[in-house]
Formats: sequence, C-alpha cells, structure tokens
Amino acid sequence: MTVESALRLSRPRVIWRQLARALADILPKGLYGRSLLIVILPMVLLQAAVAYVFMERHWELVTHRLSSAVARDVGAIIDLYKAYPPAAGDDRLKSISAYRFHIDVELLPKGPLPPPMPKTFFAELDPLTSALPEEIYKQIGRPFWIDTVGRSGLMEIRVDLGDGVLRMFAHRSLAYEANVHIFILWMLGAAIVLLAVAILFLRNQIRPILRLAGAAEDFGKGRDFDFRPHGAREVRQAGYAFIEMKRRVERALEQRTAMLNGVSHDLRTILTRFKLSLAVMDEQAEIEPLQKDVDEMQGMLEGYLAFARGDAGEATVSTDLRAILEELKADAERHGAFVSIEANGALELKVRPSAIKRCLSNLLANAQRHGRKTALQASREQRFIAIHVDDDGPGIAPEHREDVFRPFYRLDDARNQDEGGAGLGLAIARDIARSHGGDVGLGTSPMGGLRATVRLPV
Repeated sequence: MTVESALRLSRPRVIWRQLARALADILPKGLYGRSLLIVILPMVLLQAAVAYVFMERHWELVTHRLSSAVARDVGAIIDLYKAYPPAAGDDRLKSISAYRFHIDVELLPKGPLPPPMPKTFFAELDPLTSALPEEIYKQIGRPFWIDTVGRSGLMEIRVDLGDGVLRMFAHRSLAYEANVHIFILWMLGAAIVLLAVAILFLRNQIRPILRLAGAAEDFGKGRDFDFRPHGAREVRQAGYAFIEMKRRVERALEQRTAMLNGVSHDLRTILTRFKLSLAVMDEQAEIEPLQKDVDEMQGMLEGYLAFARGDAGEATVSTDLRAILEELKADAERHGAFVSIEANGALELKVRPSAIKRCLSNLLANAQRHGRKTALQASREQRFIAIHVDDDGPGIAPEHREDVFRPFYRLDDARNQDEGGAGLGLAIARDIARSHGGDVGLGTSPMGGLRATVRLPV
C-alpha cells in the first residue's frame, strides 16, 4: 500500500472523528440531558415523519379531491349559464348555485380580470393556492382569477365568459380539509404529555445516582453522610456495593489504627524504660547524647504514627478557617516568631479542624525553619478555598517540589523541609489535604522563598 492510498483511507476517519467531536461538544454532557435526548429525539423524528406523511400525502390528496369537486361545480355553473342564459331579473341560476353547490353567483359586466394575487410565505404553505387553480384550469379551460387568501373564510373565483365575467363566492371549507389543526393539536398535546411524563420519570431515576455520587464524594472527603440506596435495581445494587466498600474500608482503618495503637504502646513502654534507666545513671556527660537519641526516637515514632493514622477518627464540623489561622499566629508569636495574616471572603468550611490545623502547622513550621519572614494568606475562589504559606527562605528547586512530598524523603542540598525529623512534615500535610478532597502544591513565593498552597473544595 502506497502512502497516497493510506492517506486516502485515513481521510474519512479523520473527518468522521472531527464530526464526532463537534457533535459531542453540542450534545448534553450530563446523564439527565442525554436521557431526555434519548426519549425526545425518537419522538420528534416519529412525529416529523407522521406529519410529513399526513401533510404531504393525506392532506394534499384530500385537498386536490375537494378542489376537483369545487372545479366541477364551477364548470357545471358555467355550462348552465351557457345552456340557459338568464334573462333580466331571472335568479334561477343564483338559486340553483346557492342551493345545490353552496356557491354565490354574480354576473359582472365585460371587463379585464384583476391582476394575480401576490404569493406570501403562508400562501406557499397552503396547498389550496396551487390545487384549486390547477383543477379549475383542467375543468373550464377559460381565463380565470382566483383569490383564496384575501378573505379569511371565503374564496372568490372570477371567470371570463367573453360577454361578461362570472363572479362566484364559496367557503374555503368546500375545497380543503378544515379540521387539520385538530390533528396537529392532538399531536402536540400528546408530545407535551409524554415529555412531561418522561421528565418526571427521568428526574426520579437520576436523583438516586446523584445521591450516590454525593455520598461517594463525602466519603472521599471524610465527611459524615446519611445514604440509603433507592431507585432502580441497578442503582440500588451499586449503592449497596458502595456501602459494603465503605464498611470494608472502615474496618481496614480500624484494624490498622488498633495495630498502630498496640505498636505505639509497646514502643513507648520501651522508651519509658530507656528514660528511667538514663535518669538513674550518674555521669551526666555520657547521659546527654543518649537522652538526645531517645528524644529523637520518640519524635520519629510520633511522626510515623501520626502519618499512619492520618487523623481519620476526627469528625467533620463547620469551621471558620480564620480562627485556625489566628491560632497558628498566636502559637508562632508565643515562640518568638512573627506571622502576617491576610484573609478574604467567606472561609467557612466543613473540615476536621485538628487535622487542618496540623496540616497548616506543618507547612508554617517548615516555612519558619528556613525563612526569617512568613505569611499566611487565605481567599475564597469559585470552587476552592486557597491558603498560601509564604516565606523568604532559599526555596526548593522545581525538579524537587514533588519529591519532597514522598514519605521519608529528605533534601541534603539546598533545603531540608524536615530537618531533625523523619521527612514526614509535607507528606502528612498533603495526606490531610487530600483526605478532604483537596491538595497541597509548592511554588515560588512573592517573598522570594517557597510558597505552599493548600486548596480545599467548597
């Protein structure tokens, strides 16, 4: 296969993909909109087909047949006039026409016929404007003029007889089906009723899916929720599977927490024994290095346990993040540090307060360890509350900004975010933020150092 033939074969695929993408951009994105489209589109196509068949076939056929009957009546009146010319004061032709044909007849003096009537848009849609002239032309073969639009319920026909003009008036209902609007109203009424039923039904079917999605989102953010499966069988089945998965996850967390508590108790017991042994020893110079090792070991143990627990047992409550920022500022000032705070917008959010405070405390401690000036900024965005922790320290190179979130990862050069610790400060902060559905990212601070940004979904 040559390159040109391959390009010719791939061109329809490219065009098809472009059309599919354009159609996907136009179509609804949600399940509710797509379900309505699945219901509405076949109904619209079916009604369009029925309307086309009725309007184009049945209505036009009936109109032609009725117009043909009117044209024959006009031809019969002309034949009666030719065969039995009425004398002055003779109204028999008018009486017969009115009684037998329901057509009012009037004889006008000889003269030209009026100019043809202008065709409007609605006149083009009316089959009578084309059917009746066509049938009259076939029946009488004489010059004529017809007006089916000028008067609402009547139509006027004028025929040039040579020695005069025969003027006739008849109801439009003689030449076309007048009750076609009833069919259209029935069709539109049925469509509206079906659409209303479909909208109500689909709304009730979509609501359980939205509740299931909301429960899954709340569970992922560590929030309390009350969820009971209902709706269609498949939706209830998915809901029960979600509840069972939630129970398994909670059991796993409980088992891990119980195991960690046991390990913590055993290790703390050993550390306590070390401290007691060091306390009864005499030589202070030899005790001091061992005491530092024990203290460092205890700090590392607390960090490991805190990272493993993740503060998952705390309940979520509505919390004003401004209060947490003020507490962090007060704690920093008690230790001789200065922190500036800037908060804008409504910062009320359902979170685990102690966990969020620990997340921000880790980031702030990291900033204070490596910078002389630190700042906290909080603002409410469209879908998130963003909290920035800035410092004027040496910062972290962009290629290392994701690595420092790995547990136990430490920087030897430039900046060590957990100096004297186990390398878990940023890992714990990100773990807490993600447990609330948010995240922590690092960037360059306007103060010249590092900016740690916590984003929490509203």
